[in-house]
Amino acid sequence: MSKDLNQKIYVAGHRGMVGSAIVRNLQAKGFSNIVTRTHSELDLTNQAAVQAFFELERPDQVYLAAAKVGGIHANNTYPAQFIYENLMVQNNVIHQAFVSGVKKLLFLGSSCIYPKLAPQPMSEDALLTGKLEPTNEPYAIAKIAGIKMCESYNRQYGQSHGIDYRSVMPTNLYGPGDNYHPENSHVIPALIRRFHEAKVANSPEVVIWGTGTPKREFLYVDDMAAASVFVMELDKTTYDQHTEPMQSHINVGFGSDVTINELAHAVAKATGYQGSISFDPSKPDGSPRKWMSSERLNRLGWNAKVGLEQGLKLAVSEYLSCKA
Repeated sequence: MSKDLNQKIYVAGHRGMVGSAIVRNLQAKGFSNIVTRTHSELDLTNQAAVQAFFELERPDQVYLAAAKVGGIHANNTYPAQFIYENLMVQNNVIHQAFVSGVKKLLFLGSSCIYPKLAPQPMSEDALLTGKLEPTNEPYAIAKIAGIKMCESYNRQYGQSHGIDYRSVMPTNLYGPGDNYHPENSHVIPALIRRFHEAKVANSPEVVIWGTGTPKREFLYVDDMAAASVFVMELDKTTYDQHTEPMQSHINVGFGSDVTINELAHAVAKATGYQGSISFDPSKPDGSPRKWMSSERLNRLGWNAKVGLEQGLKLAVSEYLSCKA
């Protein structure tokens, strides 16, 4: 990849947790021509608006980090919105990037693309080998479509137009820019908020959804951003040597996982909550385990740096600074 620090880079979803981390990473590397648009400035579900944007800006690279995201409750409550909005955003951005001559694009997916009962750790070849977790199937279907869209454009137009569209699949992310909504947030920000509020209220007990036995892997968002830029900057020969035309996505994980019970106690410690913790088994657990195999990425030379204890301290600090 060209190391021209003045090349124009469009980061879609720059206000989101991942998009903002990618912008931070690019700026730290010296990239100075980063293009962004807020949702009010550009509705990515609007095909005509996206077309006009690409015709105007003509970026050299695109990081597609824009998506409608949420936890179990949000996915269960708004399945139509999750599949429609994500498909529209992906279709519009990827296609208009191609039409406007963008050669390099990175699509960000999710670990939920893998079957509910996929062998652990989940490797890239587990994709499309079984049924998805029902609670987030619409979101997962959209993300799978995004991977296949990138692959399909590469297969049809890679040689003729010189495009190179790649996909990375992050495990569960947390950190600066996370969503702390009381109902529509992911597990770590939801727990940070609940334990902090319980501490402030001096509540004797916090009750957590599910049994506490499912295991999850968590990656600090700035690690994810670093991995994204790393994959984008890989030369094509190296990328092609480690992927396949119809299985070209790359997992990005931390390397190990913890139970929700262990996570809850770690978040309680990070927030300073000293009450008791219990679980409500009448609530859904989701997949029993979601642990990504990051061997492909590790072989390419990248490894996560921020451990869970350190990451939780940083996340809690950021949460408290936002509340101040």
